[in-house]
Amino acid sequence: MIERFLKQTSFVSQDDYKKNLEFIVPDNFNFAYDVMDAWAEERPDKVALIWTNDEGDCRKSTFGDLKEETDRTAAYFQQLGIGHGDMVMLILKRRYEFWLSMLALHKIGAVAIPATHMLTKHDIVYRNTRAGIKAIVCVGEDYVLEQVSQAMPESPSVQVLVSVGPKVPEGFHDWHSEWAVAPAFVRPAHVNTNDDTMLMYFTSGTSGEPKMVAHDFLYALGHLTTGVFWHNLAEDSIHLTVADTGWGKAVWGKLYGQWFAGAAVFVFDHEKFTADKILRQIEKHRITSFCAPPTVYRFMIHEDFSKYDLSSLRYCCTAGEALNPAVFDKFEKLTGIRLMEGFGQTETTMTLGTMPWTTPKPGSMGLPNPQYDIDLVKPDGTPCEDGEKGEIVIRTDKGKPIGLFKEYYRDEELTRRVWHDGVYHTGDEAWRDEDGYYWFVGRIDDVIKSSGYRIGPFEVESALMTHPAVLECAITGVPDEIRGMVVKATVVLSKAWRDKAGDELVKELQNHVKHETAPYKYPRVIEFVDELPKTISGKIRRVEIREKDKKK
Repeated sequence: MIERFLKQTSFVSQDDYKKNLEFIVPDNFNFAYDVMDAWAEERPDKVALIWTNDEGDCRKSTFGDLKEETDRTAAYFQQLGIGHGDMVMLILKRRYEFWLSMLALHKIGAVAIPATHMLTKHDIVYRNTRAGIKAIVCVGEDYVLEQVSQAMPESPSVQVLVSVGPKVPEGFHDWHSEWAVAPAFVRPAHVNTNDDTMLMYFTSGTSGEPKMVAHDFLYALGHLTTGVFWHNLAEDSIHLTVADTGWGKAVWGKLYGQWFAGAAVFVFDHEKFTADKILRQIEKHRITSFCAPPTVYRFMIHEDFSKYDLSSLRYCCTAGEALNPAVFDKFEKLTGIRLMEGFGQTETTMTLGTMPWTTPKPGSMGLPNPQYDIDLVKPDGTPCEDGEKGEIVIRTDKGKPIGLFKEYYRDEELTRRVWHDGVYHTGDEAWRDEDGYYWFVGRIDDVIKSSGYRIGPFEVESALMTHPAVLECAITGVPDEIRGMVVKATVVLSKAWRDKAGDELVKELQNHVKHETAPYKYPRVIEFVDELPKTISGKIRRVEIREKDKKK
């Protein structure tokens, strides 16, 4: 499959990858037709999707099955009046219908807008009005149905509501009864151009109102490198990415790149995460490849791995936020598998990463993906030397890379603020070592300035994470009359240490940080909490911690 889209399909070194990665870009590329339907023609009986849930239900779908079911779904959507360019919000958790809906919307040239099931009425009204959403397809669960229904009086653009069950209240179409009798699908004469909007995400946002990140149809092609190379997948792979479908990471790990490789995507539709549940699924379904944010690995390494048969597991990756080296080391000790880190944003595909032909450096984001022209710059825009901290940017003066977003929809000012003069500014600060590996410092607006020092939250968090008492932590700055700001650590303790929270442990953790990193970085304030505030994607909301501190 990938030989249709790459001039060279395998690489033996980073230098080979950098020199020879070159895409073959079809006219009017459409992932649903050009990849999924092509697989259905070539290998109709190959398992493409394995779906299971908390109750133990299991459904295996081949590429041939998905061709038939996504055609039917596309016809169903057309029957509901959904067509080219229409905005459709999907609030489907990990339900099987998410994959049918995504591919069907691609087939008719509509715009898919995945969203989390935790949205409130206010959130839904904001999205409906900002994007001009025409249809909402959602799970038929009380909370979601109530929030969607309450949003309707303030959402004049919404014309169609669909519930996939189990409940279907008045005013909602019943997916399963109507889908079953949908007419035969007829492919539209013209579905899309490469520049048309295919997918849009409201960013989870660690601060401010969510932005609308619009991606064109080549975004899916940009994820070929994510699945085939970073995840190191092949046709015999069974891949599990832990991500809710409302987060952009779902299409990183549960859709595009994996199916370019012809791998089986494994979906575990569960209500509440526990590390034990995930490990049991890996054991039961013989998962070969796994990807999750660092938060998941932090919980996993506290389990007793001797209770699980993880012998099928061959390859593991992580993304979402920076990985603490202590977690890398513990996971390798338990499994023999080295975690391969990747970095990107809702606005991009994977821009930095550790590929199979490179050696991971624990805590490093990896090397630039040559799909993008990556640089590290100072505040004045000049390039950084190795060892200097700067902002990660993507240079676009030679053209927009495959995978980079189109724009912030309906917000030209914000788009120009981050993307101007041939440079897209990620807002993430890092430094580069002599081997070209990038090391995360923090979001530029998260960096703490104390007594003239610039302190990145991640470096202090990594130092704290090497202490056995710390399960999770977040570093923020709090105002100080003398130093301007001082470092504060908000800490979740591991089970064995929760009864020891107090002044003695505070002092122990402070001394520990002084020994692990430069002493000026140690947290002068430590607060113990039961849990950290997070976005749906698992990123720590430091802004929420700062806001609470202001009110104290």
